[in-house]
Amino acid sequence: MSFSTSTRESWSTVKILKLISRNALRHSLRTLLTILGVAIAVTAFCVIRSTVDAWYLQSEEAAPDRLITRNAVSLIFDLPLAYREKLASVPGVTGVSWSNWFGGHYVDPKNFFPKFAVDHLTYFAMYPEFVISPEQWDAFVKERDAVIVGRRLADRFGWQLGDRITIMGDIYPGDWEFVIRGIYTGRKETTDESSWFFRFDYLDERMKVEMPGRDGNVGSFVLQIADPSQAAQISEEVDALFKNSLAETKTETEEAFVLSFVAMSGQIILGLKIISFLVIGVIMLVMANTMAMSARERVNEYALLKTLGFRPFHLIGLVFGESVAIAALGGALGIALSILMIPVLEGSPMGDFLPKIPMRELTIILGATSAL
Repeated sequence: MSFSTSTRESWSTVKILKLISRNALRHSLRTLLTILGVAIAVTAFCVIRSTVDAWYLQSEEAAPDRLITRNAVSLIFDLPLAYREKLASVPGVTGVSWSNWFGGHYVDPKNFFPKFAVDHLTYFAMYPEFVISPEQWDAFVKERDAVIVGRRLADRFGWQLGDRITIMGDIYPGDWEFVIRGIYTGRKETTDESSWFFRFDYLDERMKVEMPGRDGNVGSFVLQIADPSQAAQISEEVDALFKNSLAETKTETEEAFVLSFVAMSGQIILGLKIISFLVIGVIMLVMANTMAMSARERVNEYALLKTLGFRPFHLIGLVFGESVAIAALGGALGIALSILMIPVLEGSPMGDFLPKIPMRELTIILGATSAL
């Protein structure tokens, strides 16, 4: 005896979801472990992909109208501060500033954060993404040992305006006393708020006294240009000015400058990308084996359903529906866990190197697609 067409259609539309839910819950422990397995795989995938995106975030935020001029040999070699006059004379350059990587640590060498000595009169004018109140800016300009720190950095150590902080130098040896006169915030959510900026003249004057010969040098220049489309031409003109000098220069866009640091970790990033897909591949094999096991256990039931009039696509729908339901639950849980983990990672020691870890829509889509 077989069901009529209307009866089969009634079963396929009314009972199919009930059968799927009952089959999925038949072995509740297996189902739960499968969901957790998918969730862990999706979480790992999304977190790794977001970490990779974080490496490129600063380059994506780079302004097209800023160029970086550094020593052609390596960034660890300085440039004479006297270059600024020639740089300012290059056609198309509308502003010149400079900065030095300071190094050093606060209390413990593990307390890493970026520290820069910058020209206080020109540097922040080129970086409008750093928002500082007028009152704090006035206080910073008036004191040589003043420092401006990011909101994230201040929250990390519990610093307040007016606090006196001692930094133990390494590149520039000795104890360096600073007073916090400003706390900047990012104009955009992705702006880095974990940096420390102090006045270059404070560093330079101390070097004149303690280490003559190291004064009057800067790590890199920042050039603001009127037309970003002329970046390549202006870069060539700048480098031509100092060709065959004792300190030749290399000028590039801010984006290219940041990507040069990313390139140093190219193998690590490639490894992370490969691992993210391997994690998904492994869980797909586990998921396929679990679903195959579930299907094999019900061969007799499927035979009975066929004798009752169910067609092959109905049976395929049962197996497929159960698999999709479990994968969807695991994927949703994995994405939710990923979203919750990102702030935790930003607040962990990893956040000292990657202060902003973006959880992008593409990552979520890839994670959900991988699960399904």
